[in-house]
Amino acid sequence: MVKVSDFKKIIDRSHKRCMNYEISKERIFPIRTLNPVELHKALEEDSELIKISISFMEILYDFLRGSGFALYLTNSKGFVLTIIGDEEIIKDMAKAGIVEGADMSENSTGTNAIGTALYEDCSVQTSGEDHYIKAYYPLTCSAAVIHNERREIVGCLNLTGKCQLAHSHTLGLVVAAVKSIENQLKVEKTQNELFNAYQYLNRVMNSINSGIFALNTNGVIKAINKGACIMLHIRDEEVIDNKVDKILSNWKDMIKEITDGRVYEDREVTYSHGDKKKIFSLNAYPIKNKSGYIIGVVGIFNDIQNVHKLVNKYTGKNATYTFQDIIGQSKKILELKNQAQSISNSPSTVLIQGESGTGKELIAQAIHNKSSRRDKSFVAINCGAIPKSLIESELFGYEKGAFTGAKQGGHPGKFELANGGTLFLDEIGEMPLDVQVHFLRILQTSCFYRVGGTKNINVDVRIIAATNENLKEKVEKGTFREDLYYRLSVIPISVPPLRERIGDVEILIQYFLKAKSIKLGKSIPKIKNHIYEKLINYTWPGNVRELENCIENIVNMNGNTSFSFVNDPLIMNSKTVSKESFKYNMCTLEKWDKIAIESCIKNCNGNITKASKILGINRSTIYSKMKK
Repeated sequence: MVKVSDFKKIIDRSHKRCMNYEISKERIFPIRTLNPVELHKALEEDSELIKISISFMEILYDFLRGSGFALYLTNSKGFVLTIIGDEEIIKDMAKAGIVEGADMSENSTGTNAIGTALYEDCSVQTSGEDHYIKAYYPLTCSAAVIHNERREIVGCLNLTGKCQLAHSHTLGLVVAAVKSIENQLKVEKTQNELFNAYQYLNRVMNSINSGIFALNTNGVIKAINKGACIMLHIRDEEVIDNKVDKILSNWKDMIKEITDGRVYEDREVTYSHGDKKKIFSLNAYPIKNKSGYIIGVVGIFNDIQNVHKLVNKYTGKNATYTFQDIIGQSKKILELKNQAQSISNSPSTVLIQGESGTGKELIAQAIHNKSSRRDKSFVAINCGAIPKSLIESELFGYEKGAFTGAKQGGHPGKFELANGGTLFLDEIGEMPLDVQVHFLRILQTSCFYRVGGTKNINVDVRIIAATNENLKEKVEKGTFREDLYYRLSVIPISVPPLRERIGDVEILIQYFLKAKSIKLGKSIPKIKNHIYEKLINYTWPGNVRELENCIENIVNMNGNTSFSFVNDPLIMNSKTVSKESFKYNMCTLEKWDKIAIESCIKNCNGNITKASKILGINRSTIYSKMKK
């Protein structure tokens, strides 16, 4: 509350300002009054202030009713917004122009409680000659400034009556009312912010495709989004403020794990709706109060199939190559492309056979991208790169506790990840016999059990297998199941080695030169004639992959190369010879000659002339050695 001595100083300062404004003491009306349009706009701009203030003005007026007082509410500029009070005093004030829309600022109406309070930003009481204009001498006015939560002036409340009714307590009543108005403004502001935050949160939650729910520690659902309702086939009113048991039977275990500080992520949960069951991936996180205590849990879940698709997308489990990426114009490669394209949409299994480096996975990806499954997963697994003890769980997945080290909640296998799409099994010949049995069953029934599981899982997967081995020989040796071989080779595709693709080496050289130069940020080098000659005449036992690596070497060395062009049949067929060398380690040198000649002729596809050039002996010598 302002002291009496301070009031005198405030009034004196105000009178000096009025003299500077050159306001006449004899004038009656305020200099400015808002027209109806301007008043309507002002009322709209401060509708929240008016709505809150009127209720407190009415409470105060009920206390003062019949005592000759009227309450005036203004905005921050001093324009009167609304009036409540005794009819007689309101009429008397109207005669002096003090009506709704009147400008009560000092430079319009001289010294008065409203204008001076707004200027000084304090509570002010003016009575009699405290006013600057003589027409207001018969009045007593008590005004207090209204602030928002940031202490900014938003308005002013004034109580006006006849001068003889002046009392210091009158200002106290106004100040108390203003404090209540300010408190309510803060409450309304907080409520509005909470409502807006709720609207933002609600919109965000309902814009997310994932299912989201929040529950307290008693398992009561406090919030659920549209995504969850759609996935669970329920309405929010069915579950809000009800137990979560209908959705999540093991919620107590979930809350216990979270309160124990454990991570609850990527857990598989089963939800039953009628006779249908769906598997979801669930992540749950704690909700804490200000003191850090857990008061609830928010759960985020997704259809397990959608999770698998997302994982595939961001972990490289998708096909990037198409038939346009199979470079070459040779008769054999064009025939291969035509055959592969023609069977792309077939659901039948494909067996791609060819030497290492011929591009078997590239062809598999191209088939997938040409098929109706192109928008689904393409999952590749190398059967020879996974330990035999783990390949079963990699293919079929496992349940919680299936073996030591098994993930909590289990783990999906490659078949589940590829559901709806294509599963590419490279080096299929390396698959263990016991796993071949399970694999054959999936090919026949399209369903399987996870390792350690009891639930039958149905999948729709197209199988493309690949090998660089002779599976028929493995069948004869008993290391590959005959029934699986025939099941896989419904559509056999043979990929020719690079040495049989006449004219393609030149095309691939140009293609890789450009591609590697871009990759390495270098200009395309000019290859020296003697190096280019070697590139053309080399037999490329490592096929396209070897040629690609060689060209990258040339680009790095600006047209030179450190690549060793060795057309040694023993190197070219090192895998075969290494096995034979053990078998014949005690044989004669003459027999070794025969082995080397046979290997060379085989790699030259029976071309004796070509073999003789490679071996550096004439054709007659080859024939004579072969007869021995």
